[in-house]
Amino acid sequence: MVEERFKQMQARYDELTAALSQPDVTADISRWQEILIEMKELEAPVAAWLKYEATLQEISGARELLDDPAMEDMAQEELTRLLMKKEKEETELKGYLIVQDPNDKRNVIMEIRPGTGGDEAGLFGALLLRMYTRYAERRGFKVQYTSITDSEVGGIKEAVFMLQGVGAFSRMKFESGVHRVQRVPATESQGRIHTSTATVAVLPEIDDIDDVIDLNDLRIDVYRSSGHGGQCVNTTDSAVRITHLPSGLVVTCQNEKSQLKNREAAMKVLKSRLHEMRRAERDAAYAGERKGQLGTGDRSERIRTYNFPQGRVTDHRINLTLYKIDAIMDGELDEIIDALTIALREQEGKE
Repeated sequence: MVEERFKQMQARYDELTAALSQPDVTADISRWQEILIEMKELEAPVAAWLKYEATLQEISGARELLDDPAMEDMAQEELTRLLMKKEKEETELKGYLIVQDPNDKRNVIMEIRPGTGGDEAGLFGALLLRMYTRYAERRGFKVQYTSITDSEVGGIKEAVFMLQGVGAFSRMKFESGVHRVQRVPATESQGRIHTSTATVAVLPEIDDIDDVIDLNDLRIDVYRSSGHGGQCVNTTDSAVRITHLPSGLVVTCQNEKSQLKNREAAMKVLKSRLHEMRRAERDAAYAGERKGQLGTGDRSERIRTYNFPQGRVTDHRINLTLYKIDAIMDGELDEIIDALTIALREQEGKE
């Protein structure tokens, strides 16, 4: 059964590869991007399967050498190594068969807010915003800004935005938590390294919610959008603030010129926040019992450090350190995200 599943994945991957060269696909950018995204999702499990098949062939060859007295000892040593390798690869394969998070294929809503560190934290928040938008460009995700509040020194006070594309949530869900930066601020005359933080929240976009939102529970205010320094960018009351009275959740959106579009965008964020709040309440007891290698993903948990003087980025959940901070800050996040995905699958495969 397991073998059949992976053969189906391999056949699908080959089918998608062939489809990329078809005229009707190359002429349709949207379809072309969908195929690339699906291929990216299949790439890792198919590669793991091919690696496993190669190991099986090596095991077969080592067993044949056992019949040769001159090679028996060496063959036995090699066979022992290969059997251990096979066991590890089987665990990895099982991880790919674990039922996916039902939210994995959804769009994702992300929120960035400065933490400790004053102005430097706001500047770091702006760097994270650029990092994620650059990553979205690399993955073919569309970026839709909901609300961005700039600080006086060029950083941000808050940024709320959506990444739209198949599998956006599955790629970004590991980013939730506290991100720490260590660097020398431009305003530091003594060259001292400062430590600042920013908090990232990651929510799946919820189109429909089990508990229907009662419109009587909402207070909707409209006002004029403002740009840098309070300068008005609209002459009409197009910005929208929605307050969910029972929970106290407040969402604002002012990036669209249309009041209707701002209201729709704000409702999407409200639904996702409300869904996450209710999910957290339901799962609180379970989450308290299970804090695995990747942690809870809670926004209060420090997950990553960006050390500029040393040029390194360290993800504390899997003890991964990469000395390529410039590339990572420019949106090259796949190496980190792939490692986190594999670690989660291995962890769940053992449970």
